[in-house]
Amino acid sequence: MKIISKMQKIPGGLVIIPLLIAVFINTVFPQFFEIGGFTTGLFKNGQPAMMGLFLIICGSAINIKQVGLPLYKGTVLTGMKFIVGVLMGLTVAKICGDNGILGITPMVMIAAITNSNSSLYISLSSQFGNATDTGAVSVLSLNDGPFFTLVALGATGLATIPINSLIATIIPILIGFIWGNLDSDFKDMCKKAQPIVTFFMTIAIGSNTNLATIATAGASGILLGLISTVTGFLFYFLYNLCLKKEERSAMGAVIGTTALNSSMTPAAVAEADPSMAPYTEMATAQCATASIVTLFLCPFIVAFLDKRLKKKMAKEGIISDTELEGV
Repeated sequence: MKIISKMQKIPGGLVIIPLLIAVFINTVFPQFFEIGGFTTGLFKNGQPAMMGLFLIICGSAINIKQVGLPLYKGTVLTGMKFIVGVLMGLTVAKICGDNGILGITPMVMIAAITNSNSSLYISLSSQFGNATDTGAVSVLSLNDGPFFTLVALGATGLATIPINSLIATIIPILIGFIWGNLDSDFKDMCKKAQPIVTFFMTIAIGSNTNLATIATAGASGILLGLISTVTGFLFYFLYNLCLKKEERSAMGAVIGTTALNSSMTPAAVAEADPSMAPYTEMATAQCATASIVTLFLCPFIVAFLDKRLKKKMAKEGIISDTELEGV
């Protein structure tokens, strides 16, 4: 039936399809993911393990001669995400005050925009990027959690740099990197395993949310998600300005997302600054809703920009017509 092959023909299909399946099941029959044992371990609680395995696979694809480029790309992406998020939040605060605009406060704006979905980034890098793009996640993962939001809000005295999170991300990539460069058979095996690991990792992401989450935050959460998604176009252009022509891709647009774990940020902010407490409940729901909106929309935007860029690169002779036909 070539199910995997057919899914890969859909923009972001290995992410969107399992996500839709998982969200639907968790909405109409949540008990399925709570049955326990191997089922819950794989489909509900399996994201960290799947992520670790996927990072090993990604690390195996990184060529030792390119080790400096992933670091550079990760730094550029992380810096752009932070700066744009802070500027947008401060703009809302300056114009509209603490209450924000249309229900979106400066705090939730910064929390949503400075935090990107690393899982989606890794998944899409296999389709629209290369090994150096995937390796960039070791730096990009720094924006997971409340750290950058707290820094932006001036609460750095109560925040700690998530060094352990960075190290935990680097270790599996390093294992794959070393093994893949020492053993070409391992590199080939990882390449074949990548689609199926992506599929099940995304199910684990979707199984932790449902359609009711969107209803909780309503229009403001959806609007926040749309704003976050639109920033992907800005990141796409800014990112490619920082790269050589042959390295340019649509991966900059992938950070136009909001991670699901950003929904935990408002509580951390309120603990650091009690004056933010009244906004916490709504901000939590808004971030969760925004993460779902960006997760659905981002792959299609990336696919559109990838096709547009590849046509331009083929016209300039940077890539061959054969490579363009695969887009």
